Amino acid sequence: MRTLISNALIINEGISFKGSVLIDDDCIVSIQAADKAVNETSEHVKKIDASGKWLLPGVIDDQVHFREPGLTHKGDIYSESRAAVAGGVTTFMDMPNTIPQTITIEALEWKYRRASEVSVANYSFFFGGTNDNAGLIKLLSRSRTPGIKLFLGSSTGNMLVDNEAALRRIFGETDLLIAVHAEKEDIIRRNKERYVSKYGSELDLSFHPLIRSEEACYASSSEAVALATELGARLHLLHLSTGKELGLLDGGDLPDRKITGEVCVHHLWFCEDDYRLLGSRIKWNPAIKSKSDRDALRKALNDNTIAIVATDHAPHLLSEKEGSCLTAASGGPLVQHALLAMLTMAKEGIFTKEKVVEKMAHHPAELFRIDRRGFIREGYFADLVLIDPTQPTAVTKENLWYKCGWSPFEGVTFPFSVWKTFVNGQEIYSEGQIVGDCVGKEVRFY
Repeated sequence: MRTLISNALIINEGISFKGSVLIDDDCIVSIQAADKAVNETSEHVKKIDASGKWLLPGVIDDQVHFREPGLTHKGDIYSESRAAVAGGVTTFMDMPNTIPQTITIEALEWKYRRASEVSVANYSFFFGGTNDNAGLIKLLSRSRTPGIKLFLGSSTGNMLVDNEAALRRIFGETDLLIAVHAEKEDIIRRNKERYVSKYGSELDLSFHPLIRSEEACYASSSEAVALATELGARLHLLHLSTGKELGLLDGGDLPDRKITGEVCVHHLWFCEDDYRLLGSRIKWNPAIKSKSDRDALRKALNDNTIAIVATDHAPHLLSEKEGSCLTAASGGPLVQHALLAMLTMAKEGIFTKEKVVEKMAHHPAELFRIDRRGFIREGYFADLVLIDPTQPTAVTKENLWYKCGWSPFEGVTFPFSVWKTFVNGQEIYSEGQIVGDCVGKEVRFY
Protein backbone atom coordinates (compact mmCIF):
# COMPACT_ATOMS: atom_id res chain seq x y z
CA MET A 1 0.00 0.00 0.00
CA ARG A 2 1.18 3.46 -0.91
CA THR A 3 0.04 6.56 0.98
CA LEU A 4 -0.37 10.03 -0.48
CA ILE A 5 -0.53 12.95 1.95
CA SER A 6 -1.63 15.98 -0.03
CA ASN A 7 -2.23 19.70 0.51
CA ALA A 8 -0.26 19.89 3.78
CA LEU A 9 1.92 22.75 4.95
CA ILE A 10 5.26 20.93 4.99
CA ILE A 11 7.62 22.30 7.67
CA ASN A 12 11.09 20.98 6.99
CA GLU A 13 14.71 22.17 6.86
CA GLY A 14 13.95 25.77 7.78
CA ILE A 15 11.14 26.42 5.31
CA SER A 16 7.39 25.89 5.11
CA PHE A 17 5.58 25.21 1.86
CA LYS A 18 2.32 23.64 0.75
CA GLY A 19 2.81 20.29 -0.91
CA SER A 20 2.37 16.55 -1.01
CA VAL A 21 4.35 13.53 0.15
CA LEU A 22 4.08 10.05 -1.34
CA ILE A 23 5.00 7.08 0.84
CA ASP A 24 5.76 3.62 -0.53
CA ASP A 25 6.10 0.92 2.12
CA ASP A 26 8.30 2.45 4.86
CA CYS A 27 9.94 5.28 2.90
CA ILE A 28 9.20 8.63 1.33
CA VAL A 29 9.44 8.32 -2.46
CA SER A 30 8.28 11.75 -3.62
CA ILE A 31 7.89 15.28 -2.27
CA GLN A 32 6.21 17.87 -4.43
CA ALA A 33 5.20 21.49 -3.98
CA ALA A 34 1.50 22.23 -4.40
CA ASP A 35 1.89 23.45 -7.98
CA LYS A 36 3.52 20.12 -8.87
CA ALA A 37 1.20 17.82 -6.98
CA VAL A 38 1.87 14.11 -7.12
CA ASN A 39 -0.42 12.53 -9.69
CA GLU A 40 -1.10 9.15 -8.15
CA THR A 41 -4.20 7.37 -9.48
CA SER A 42 -3.54 3.77 -8.47
CA GLU A 43 -6.32 2.09 -6.51
CA HIS A 44 -3.68 0.80 -4.14
CA VAL A 45 -2.93 4.29 -2.83
CA LYS A 46 -4.43 5.54 0.41
CA LYS A 47 -5.13 9.25 -0.04
CA ILE A 48 -5.10 11.65 2.90
CA ASP A 49 -6.24 15.20 2.29
CA ALA A 50 -4.21 17.24 4.78
CA SER A 51 -5.63 20.63 3.84
CA GLY A 52 -5.09 23.05 6.70
CA LYS A 53 -2.72 20.65 8.49
CA TRP A 54 1.02 20.91 9.13
CA LEU A 55 3.28 18.01 8.12
CA LEU A 56 6.44 17.64 10.24
CA PRO A 57 9.14 14.97 10.52
CA GLY A 58 8.49 12.85 13.58
CA VAL A 59 10.12 13.91 16.83
CA ILE A 60 13.30 12.12 17.90
CA ASP A 61 13.54 12.09 21.69
CA ASP A 62 17.05 11.24 22.86
CA GLN A 63 16.21 10.92 26.56
CA VAL A 64 13.36 8.81 27.93
CA HIS A 65 12.93 6.41 30.80
CA PHE A 66 10.34 3.87 29.67
CA ARG A 67 10.92 1.86 32.89
CA GLU A 68 11.23 -1.62 31.43
CA PRO A 69 12.41 -3.94 32.85
CA GLY A 70 11.83 -3.85 36.57
CA LEU A 71 9.75 -0.71 37.06
CA THR A 72 6.79 -1.55 34.86
CA HIS A 73 4.16 -0.61 37.44
CA LYS A 74 4.62 2.99 36.26
CA GLY A 75 5.50 2.54 32.59
CA ASP A 76 6.76 0.08 30.01
CA ILE A 77 7.95 0.13 26.42
CA TYR A 78 4.50 -0.69 25.06
CA SER A 79 2.55 1.87 27.09
CA GLU A 80 5.03 4.72 26.79
CA SER A 81 5.73 4.22 23.10
CA ARG A 82 1.97 4.53 22.55
CA ALA A 83 2.01 7.80 24.50
CA ALA A 84 4.98 8.88 22.38
CA VAL A 85 3.27 8.42 19.01
CA ALA A 86 0.16 10.12 20.39
CA GLY A 87 2.45 13.13 20.85
CA GLY A 88 4.19 12.90 17.48
CA VAL A 89 7.34 11.25 18.87
CA THR A 90 8.34 8.56 16.39
CA THR A 91 11.79 7.62 17.73
CA PHE A 92 13.06 7.32 21.31
CA MET A 93 16.36 6.56 23.02
CA ASP A 94 15.89 4.92 26.38
CA MET A 95 18.16 5.36 29.39
CA PRO A 96 19.91 2.56 31.32
CA ASN A 97 18.75 3.06 34.93
CA THR A 98 16.22 0.22 34.91
CA ILE A 99 16.15 -2.97 37.00
CA PRO A 100 18.42 -4.64 36.08
CA GLN A 101 20.49 -1.71 34.87
CA THR A 102 21.54 -1.71 31.22
CA ILE A 103 25.22 -2.13 32.07
CA THR A 104 25.87 -5.51 30.46
CA ILE A 105 25.63 -6.66 26.85
CA GLU A 106 22.97 -9.18 27.89
CA ALA A 107 20.77 -6.51 29.48
CA LEU A 108 21.13 -4.31 26.39
CA GLU A 109 20.17 -7.13 24.04
CA TRP A 110 17.15 -7.96 26.20
CA LYS A 111 15.83 -4.43 25.71
CA TYR A 112 16.25 -4.62 21.95
CA ARG A 113 14.39 -7.93 21.81
CA ARG A 114 11.59 -6.60 23.99
CA ALA A 115 11.18 -3.43 21.95
CA SER A 116 11.03 -5.43 18.71
CA GLU A 117 8.01 -7.23 20.17
CA VAL A 118 6.01 -4.36 21.64
CA SER A 119 7.16 -0.88 20.54
CA VAL A 120 4.96 1.20 18.27
CA ALA A 121 7.75 3.79 17.89
CA ASN A 122 11.32 3.37 16.66
CA TYR A 123 13.76 2.61 19.44
CA SER A 124 17.33 2.63 20.65
CA PHE A 125 18.99 2.17 24.02
CA PHE A 126 21.91 3.82 25.79
CA PHE A 127 24.48 1.65 27.51
CA GLY A 128 25.17 2.62 31.11
CA GLY A 129 28.73 3.25 32.17
CA THR A 130 29.81 2.38 35.72
CA ASN A 131 32.97 2.37 37.78
CA ASP A 132 33.50 -1.27 36.78
CA ASN A 133 32.33 -1.96 33.21
CA ALA A 134 34.63 0.15 31.00
CA GLY A 135 35.96 -3.03 29.38
CA LEU A 136 32.52 -3.81 27.92
CA ILE A 137 32.20 -0.53 26.08
CA LYS A 138 34.65 -1.57 23.38
CA LEU A 139 32.31 -4.49 22.57
CA LEU A 140 29.42 -2.21 21.64
CA SER A 141 28.44 -1.75 18.01
CA ARG A 142 28.62 1.85 16.81
CA SER A 143 25.80 1.18 14.34
CA ARG A 144 23.44 0.08 17.11
CA THR A 145 24.43 2.23 20.11
CA PRO A 146 23.49 5.93 20.45
CA GLY A 147 26.00 6.45 23.23
CA ILE A 148 27.22 5.81 26.75
CA LYS A 149 25.18 7.29 29.60
CA LEU A 150 27.06 8.38 32.70
CA PHE A 151 25.61 9.66 35.95
CA LEU A 152 28.13 12.14 37.33
CA GLY A 153 25.87 13.15 40.21
CA SER A 154 23.54 11.17 42.45
CA SER A 155 21.67 8.53 40.50
CA THR A 156 19.06 5.82 40.67
CA GLY A 157 20.33 2.31 41.34
CA ASN A 158 23.91 3.13 42.34
CA MET A 159 25.01 4.13 38.84
CA LEU A 160 27.08 7.06 40.07
CA VAL A 161 30.45 7.08 38.27
CA ASP A 162 32.90 8.76 40.60
CA ASN A 163 36.12 6.78 40.12
CA GLU A 164 38.62 9.00 38.31
CA ALA A 165 40.46 6.13 36.69
CA ALA A 166 37.19 4.66 35.36
CA LEU A 167 36.12 8.04 34.02
CA ARG A 168 39.42 8.62 32.25
CA ARG A 169 39.26 5.17 30.70
CA ILE A 170 35.70 5.67 29.43
CA PHE A 171 36.41 9.16 28.06
CA GLY A 172 39.72 8.11 26.54
CA GLU A 173 38.91 4.74 24.99
CA THR A 174 35.60 5.15 23.16
CA ASP A 175 34.54 7.04 20.05
CA LEU A 176 30.90 6.69 21.09
CA LEU A 177 29.10 9.79 22.25
CA ILE A 178 29.15 10.16 26.06
CA ALA A 179 25.91 11.58 27.46
CA VAL A 180 26.06 12.75 31.06
CA HIS A 181 23.76 13.68 33.89
CA ALA A 182 25.98 16.24 35.58
CA GLU A 183 25.29 17.34 39.16
CA LYS A 184 27.98 17.43 41.84
CA GLU A 185 27.02 15.02 44.60
CA ASP A 186 29.08 16.57 47.40
CA ILE A 187 27.59 20.03 46.73
CA ILE A 188 24.06 18.59 46.73
CA ARG A 189 24.76 16.82 50.01
CA ARG A 190 26.21 19.95 51.58
CA ASN A 191 23.21 22.04 50.49
CA LYS A 192 20.81 19.47 51.85
CA GLU A 193 22.51 19.37 55.23
CA ARG A 194 22.49 23.16 55.46
CA TYR A 195 18.76 23.55 54.74
CA VAL A 196 17.71 20.60 56.88
CA SER A 197 19.68 21.91 59.84
CA LYS A 198 18.04 25.32 59.46
CA TYR A 199 14.45 24.39 58.51
CA GLY A 200 13.97 20.71 59.36
CA SER A 201 13.54 17.67 57.16
CA GLU A 202 10.05 18.51 55.82
CA LEU A 203 11.28 20.99 53.24
CA ASP A 204 8.74 22.15 50.67
CA LEU A 205 9.42 21.93 46.94
CA SER A 206 10.79 25.46 46.70
CA PHE A 207 14.01 24.12 48.25
CA HIS A 208 14.60 21.65 45.39
CA PRO A 209 16.43 24.14 43.10
CA LEU A 210 18.39 25.41 46.11
CA ILE A 211 19.63 21.94 47.01
CA ARG A 212 20.25 20.81 43.43
CA SER A 213 21.69 24.21 42.72
CA GLU A 214 23.31 26.06 39.85
CA GLU A 215 26.65 25.48 41.58
CA ALA A 216 26.09 21.71 41.68
CA CYS A 217 25.24 21.63 37.97
CA TYR A 218 28.05 23.86 36.78
CA ALA A 219 30.76 22.19 38.88
CA SER A 220 29.95 18.76 37.45
CA SER A 221 29.36 19.93 33.87
CA SER A 222 32.60 21.90 33.77
CA GLU A 223 34.60 18.93 35.05
CA ALA A 224 33.07 16.71 32.36
CA VAL A 225 33.85 19.25 29.66
CA ALA A 226 37.44 19.59 30.85
CA LEU A 227 37.95 15.82 30.78
CA ALA A 228 36.31 15.43 27.36
CA THR A 229 38.41 18.26 25.95
CA GLU A 230 41.61 16.78 27.31
CA LEU A 231 40.89 13.29 25.97
CA GLY A 232 39.10 14.23 22.75
CA ALA A 233 35.76 12.63 23.61
CA ARG A 234 32.36 13.54 22.18
CA LEU A 235 30.39 14.85 25.16
CA HIS A 236 26.65 15.56 25.33
CA LEU A 237 25.35 17.42 28.39
CA LEU A 238 21.84 16.19 29.10
CA HIS A 239 18.95 18.35 30.42
CA LEU A 240 20.78 21.65 30.90
CA SER A 241 18.97 23.72 33.53
CA THR A 242 21.12 26.81 34.13
CA GLY A 243 22.26 29.79 32.13
CA LYS A 244 25.76 29.46 33.54
CA GLU A 245 26.39 26.10 31.87
CA LEU A 246 25.76 27.49 28.39
CA GLY A 247 29.25 28.91 28.18
CA LEU A 248 30.64 25.38 28.27
CA LEU A 249 29.17 24.40 24.90
CA ASP A 250 30.92 24.44 21.53
CA GLY A 251 29.76 26.71 18.74
CA GLY A 252 29.90 26.14 15.01
CA ASP A 253 28.17 23.61 12.78
CA LEU A 254 26.56 20.75 14.65
CA PRO A 255 28.38 17.85 12.94
CA ASP A 256 31.72 19.37 13.98
CA ARG A 257 30.91 20.03 17.62
CA LYS A 258 32.58 17.90 20.27
CA ILE A 259 30.71 19.39 23.26
CA THR A 260 26.94 19.61 22.82
CA GLY A 261 23.95 20.09 25.04
CA GLU A 262 20.22 19.56 25.19
CA VAL A 263 17.40 21.27 27.00
CA CYS A 264 14.21 19.56 28.12
CA VAL A 265 10.70 20.87 27.57
CA HIS A 266 9.99 21.31 31.28
CA HIS A 267 13.02 23.58 31.69
CA LEU A 268 11.73 25.72 28.83
CA TRP A 269 8.09 25.84 30.00
CA PHE A 270 8.20 26.02 33.80
CA CYS A 271 10.24 28.07 36.28
CA GLU A 272 10.64 28.03 40.05
CA ASP A 273 7.48 30.15 40.51
CA ASP A 274 5.46 27.13 39.37
CA TYR A 275 6.43 25.03 42.40
CA ARG A 276 3.80 26.92 44.40
CA LEU A 277 1.00 25.53 42.25
CA LEU A 278 2.38 22.26 40.92
CA GLY A 279 4.74 21.14 43.69
CA SER A 280 6.29 17.74 43.13
CA ARG A 281 4.56 17.33 39.76
CA ILE A 282 7.40 19.40 38.30
CA LYS A 283 10.15 17.94 40.44
CA TRP A 284 12.88 16.75 38.11
CA ASN A 285 16.62 16.26 38.46
CA PRO A 286 18.20 18.63 37.57
CA ALA A 287 15.71 20.96 39.17
CA ILE A 288 13.59 23.51 37.35
CA LYS A 289 15.25 26.76 38.32
CA SER A 290 14.75 30.52 38.00
CA LYS A 291 12.92 32.48 35.34
CA SER A 292 16.24 34.00 34.29
CA ASP A 293 17.64 30.49 33.76
CA ARG A 294 14.58 29.58 31.71
CA ASP A 295 14.96 32.72 29.60
CA ALA A 296 18.65 32.00 29.03
CA LEU A 297 17.84 28.44 27.90
CA ARG A 298 15.21 29.73 25.48
CA LYS A 299 17.67 32.24 24.03
CA ALA A 300 20.36 29.57 23.70
CA LEU A 301 17.96 27.37 21.79
CA ASN A 302 17.19 30.18 19.38
CA ASP A 303 20.84 31.09 18.76
CA ASN A 304 21.81 27.40 18.36
CA THR A 305 24.05 27.25 21.42
CA ILE A 306 21.85 24.36 22.56
CA ALA A 307 21.65 21.58 19.98
CA ILE A 308 18.42 19.75 20.72
CA VAL A 309 15.22 19.52 22.75
CA ALA A 310 14.29 16.34 24.65
CA THR A 311 11.79 15.30 27.32
CA ASP A 312 13.54 13.26 30.04
CA HIS A 313 10.21 11.44 30.17
CA ALA A 314 10.35 9.62 33.52
CA PRO A 315 6.96 8.46 34.80
CA HIS A 316 6.18 7.77 38.44
CA LEU A 317 2.88 6.97 40.09
CA LEU A 318 1.32 9.99 41.76
CA SER A 319 1.66 8.15 45.07
CA GLU A 320 5.44 8.13 44.49
CA LYS A 321 5.37 11.87 43.87
CA GLU A 322 3.86 12.59 47.27
CA GLY A 323 5.95 14.00 50.09
CA SER A 324 8.45 16.75 50.72
CA CYS A 325 11.31 18.09 48.67
CA LEU A 326 13.49 15.27 50.03
CA THR A 327 11.04 12.36 49.68
CA ALA A 328 8.94 12.93 46.54
CA ALA A 329 10.21 11.07 43.47
CA SER A 330 11.92 13.14 40.77
CA GLY A 331 10.68 12.90 37.20
CA GLY A 332 7.44 12.93 35.29
CA PRO A 333 5.72 11.99 32.02
CA LEU A 334 6.17 14.29 29.00
CA VAL A 335 6.33 12.51 25.62
CA GLN A 336 2.64 12.95 24.80
CA HIS A 337 2.69 16.74 25.08
CA ALA A 338 6.28 17.85 24.39
CA LEU A 339 5.72 18.76 20.74
CA LEU A 340 2.44 20.54 21.51
CA ALA A 341 4.15 22.53 24.27
CA MET A 342 6.97 23.58 21.95
CA LEU A 343 4.57 24.59 19.17
CA THR A 344 2.58 26.58 21.72
CA MET A 345 5.71 28.47 22.71
CA ALA A 346 6.33 29.06 19.01
CA LYS A 347 2.86 30.54 18.67
CA GLU A 348 3.71 32.85 21.58
CA GLY A 349 6.73 34.09 19.63
CA ILE A 350 9.39 32.42 21.77
CA PHE A 351 10.53 30.19 18.89
CA THR A 352 9.47 29.64 15.31
CA LYS A 353 7.77 26.43 14.27
CA GLU A 354 10.72 25.81 11.94
CA LYS A 355 13.06 26.08 14.93
CA VAL A 356 10.94 23.56 16.85
CA VAL A 357 11.26 21.07 13.98
CA GLU A 358 15.00 21.69 13.76
CA LYS A 359 15.60 21.07 17.46
CA MET A 360 13.23 18.12 17.89
CA ALA A 361 13.84 16.23 14.63
CA HIS A 362 16.68 17.49 12.41
CA HIS A 363 19.34 18.13 15.04
CA PRO A 364 18.82 14.91 17.03
CA ALA A 365 19.23 12.99 13.77
CA GLU A 366 22.44 14.90 12.96
CA LEU A 367 23.89 14.85 16.45
CA PHE A 368 23.46 11.09 16.88
CA ARG A 369 24.16 10.37 13.19
CA ILE A 370 20.91 8.49 12.70
CA ASP A 371 20.39 6.66 9.44
CA ARG A 372 17.65 8.28 7.26
CA ARG A 373 15.38 9.74 9.92
CA GLY A 374 14.58 13.20 11.22
CA PHE A 375 13.91 14.88 7.86
CA ILE A 376 11.24 14.87 5.18
CA ARG A 377 13.45 13.71 2.32
CA GLU A 378 13.05 11.28 -0.54
CA GLY A 379 14.56 7.93 0.42
CA TYR A 380 14.17 8.59 4.15
CA PHE A 381 11.94 6.57 6.44
CA ALA A 382 8.43 7.96 6.57
CA ASP A 383 8.31 9.01 10.23
CA LEU A 384 5.83 11.86 10.06
CA VAL A 385 3.34 13.78 12.16
CA LEU A 386 0.37 15.83 11.01
CA ILE A 387 -0.58 18.73 13.28
CA ASP A 388 -4.03 20.34 13.26
CA PRO A 389 -3.38 24.02 14.08
CA THR A 390 -7.11 24.73 14.48
CA GLN A 391 -8.05 21.97 16.94
CA PRO A 392 -7.05 22.65 20.58
CA THR A 393 -5.98 19.87 22.97
CA ALA A 394 -7.28 20.11 26.52
CA VAL A 395 -5.10 17.87 28.71
CA THR A 396 -7.24 15.74 31.03
CA LYS A 397 -6.77 12.41 32.80
CA GLU A 398 -9.22 10.87 30.34
CA ASN A 399 -7.06 11.50 27.26
CA LEU A 400 -3.68 10.51 28.67
CA TRP A 401 -1.83 7.50 27.27
CA TYR A 402 0.69 7.29 30.11
CA LYS A 403 0.55 4.20 32.29
CA CYS A 404 1.13 6.37 35.37
CA GLY A 405 -2.14 8.21 34.63
CA TRP A 406 -1.19 11.86 35.19
CA SER A 407 0.57 14.79 33.54
CA PRO A 408 2.11 18.06 34.77
CA PHE A 409 0.12 19.69 31.95
CA GLU A 410 -3.30 18.64 33.24
CA GLY A 411 -5.60 21.64 32.97
CA VAL A 412 -3.57 23.19 30.14
CA THR A 413 -5.21 23.64 26.74
CA PHE A 414 -2.74 23.65 23.86
CA PRO A 415 -3.93 25.49 20.72
CA PHE A 416 -2.90 22.54 18.51
CA SER A 417 -3.49 18.81 18.31
CA VAL A 418 -1.66 15.83 16.85
CA TRP A 419 -3.96 14.67 14.06
CA LYS A 420 -2.03 11.68 12.70
CA THR A 421 1.35 10.03 13.28
CA PHE A 422 3.16 7.73 10.86
CA VAL A 423 5.99 5.38 11.85
CA ASN A 424 7.92 3.73 9.02
CA GLY A 425 5.14 4.68 6.63
CA GLN A 426 2.38 3.16 8.73
CA GLU A 427 -0.40 5.31 10.14
CA ILE A 428 -0.12 4.46 13.83
CA TYR A 429 -2.15 7.23 15.50
CA SER A 430 -5.18 9.10 14.22
CA GLU A 431 -7.58 11.55 15.85
CA GLY A 432 -7.06 10.41 19.41
CA GLN A 433 -6.69 6.68 18.80
CA ILE A 434 -3.87 4.21 18.27
CA VAL A 435 -4.79 2.64 14.93
CA GLY A 436 -1.75 0.52 14.09
CA ASP A 437 0.24 -2.37 15.47
CA CYS A 438 3.80 -2.50 16.82
CA VAL A 439 5.69 -1.20 13.79
CA GLY A 440 8.70 0.42 15.47
CA LYS A 441 12.14 -0.50 14.16
CA GLU A 442 15.58 -0.45 15.72
CA VAL A 443 17.36 2.78 14.85
CA ARG A 444 20.70 2.51 13.09
CA PHE A 445 23.62 4.93 13.27
CA TYR A 446 26.41 5.75 10.86
